[in-house]
Amino acid sequence: MKYAMRSVLILLALASAQTASSQTADELIEKSIAAMGGRAAFEKVKTRVMTGTITINTPGGDLPGTIELWNARPNKMRTLIKADLTQFGAGTLEIDQRFDGQTGYLLNTLQGNRDITGNQLDNMRNQAFPHAFLSYKDLGFKATVEGKQNVGSGEAYVLVLEPAKGSTIRQFIDTETMLPVRFVMRVNVEELGAEVEQTTDLSAYTEVDGLKMPFKLTSSSSAQSFTVDLTKIEHNVAVDDKIFVKP
Repeated sequence: MKYAMRSVLILLALASAQTASSQTADELIEKSIAAMGGRAAFEKVKTRVMTGTITINTPGGDLPGTIELWNARPNKMRTLIKADLTQFGAGTLEIDQRFDGQTGYLLNTLQGNRDITGNQLDNMRNQAFPHAFLSYKDLGFKATVEGKQNVGSGEAYVLVLEPAKGSTIRQFIDTETMLPVRFVMRVNVEELGAEVEQTTDLSAYTEVDGLKMPFKLTSSSSAQSFTVDLTKIEHNVAVDDKIFVKP
């Protein structure tokens, strides 16, 4: 009897594992899109404006600041970070990163301004608004499933997205909610002259206009760690295309 029960449990475990592994990357991505609100809800989004706070971790202590992000179709983005460096004997740090869909530019009050090139530019071109899952095939990504891993207190499918150019992304999708909860990628940091692995956790999902959006992003790497807490996300507000181009 014990042998029979053990055989049944083994068979059930094998069947469960086979079911999990039989899910293709396409199927996982479609389930994740549905969990976030569905393609129809995403299609309604033409622009997005997000505001919040950022906490940058430094050896000298946490550095608080503000963050604003703008997005517009088909793939335009701008991120503006402001932080007070008074505690370090300096003024205000302002980082303004712009991408008009093809070219990128960075303004930095501490390190100077420069064109964004190489790996960083490839990665910006590989992003898609309102979500890369919607058009990853059109962007030329090869998607595969790499099993499961623990993320925090839960478990996540590991989806590997490999572009023709740029950094490979390992996207973690929660097995219960099917929401993206982490992504990992190696990026070239020009200021350091080195490549670093960056891990970003997504949490505090809240519904906005029929879409579940992460209001907290925690990013860490050997170069820099920071946390973003969004306070507002707005869709389809007027956004001037001029804000995305090199000033």
